[in-house]
Amino acid sequence: MIVRPGDGVLHLITQPNHAALARRLMELWPSLGKAERRREILTAIEHHDRGWAAPDAAPTVDPFTGTIRDFMHVPVDVRQGVWPASVAALAVAPWAAALVAHHAATVYDRFRDDPTWQAFFPAMTALRDEHLSRAGGDLKALVRDYVYVRLGDLLSLAFCTRAAEPQSLGPWTIRLDGARLHVSPTPFVMDVTFAIEAREIPDVPYRTNAALAAAIAAGRSRALEGVVAVDPAH
Repeated sequence: MIVRPGDGVLHLITQPNHAALARRLMELWPSLGKAERRREILTAIEHHDRGWAAPDAAPTVDPFTGTIRDFMHVPVDVRQGVWPASVAALAVAPWAAALVAHHAATVYDRFRDDPTWQAFFPAMTALRDEHLSRAGGDLKALVRDYVYVRLGDLLSLAFCTRAAEPQSLGPWTIRLDGARLHVSPTPFVMDVTFAIEAREIPDVPYRTNAALAAAIAAGRSRALEGVVAVDPAH
């Protein structure tokens, strides 16, 4: 679950919804339109967080602070367990499955020296290589295609998390200003508007999972609107 702070409210965004937004944005990324495996790349972008569907359906709280455990703070076994499920859901599309397995091993790279993560990376690498072999591709091409998966993830996350700090990947920097996303250097020739569904609940401590579940049930659905803005000088 992504927990986006608002003015006295919290907006809860599911990981699958975030991933769907990532696909909608990357469908318009010009160079991806020329990629040999465009369809498989977009499939990976759209479905890379499918394994989060079950945890997102029953979010939990930290009983000591009353804060909601978002995707960065759920227990380690949950964070690790969602990825084999996400990869398995794409078994019929092995290139996409390999991309998602590579994504899992990449985004948690900072934990490589953590003993609780030691088994995770060999397992995800093995899954990646298995699906890569099934797809008949090579790792160099997969890494090249993966750039699009990570860009889509960062673009969507910057908006969904209301990121305060810019994020960089290769030559690109992604920055959020209010509801406006800026990509530098921009690949877009015109502004790209978008919206994502969120559940709005009060920004208060939730002492139990049941209290959070009740707030979610009583909350209202909101469409959060944004735009990937093109610099006027572009």
